Amino acid sequence: MDVTGRGFEEFTFEQRTAVVDAYPRGADFSSKMIDAFYAGMKHRPSTTFGTFNDDFLAYKDPSFERVNVCSIMLNSRWG
Repeated sequence: MDVTGRGFEEFTFEQRTAVVDAYPRGADFSSKMIDAFYAGMKHRPSTTFGTFNDDFLAYKDPSFERVNVCSIMLNSRWG
């Protein structure tokens, strides 16, 4: 729930407030989180294939080209 908000409605207002009070987000939390993920993966883009991590590279780096598993399958020796 912390990063994408999934399950947000499953927690009470009081529970959400307690978490934010204990772990403040600060200004521009989402952008800073994206920057942190990008910084950790930009030097190893091939490791992001098949994960949501390639979203961070695609968002921050216009030259990043995603690997498409369908293309790999269709161009394999067995396709």
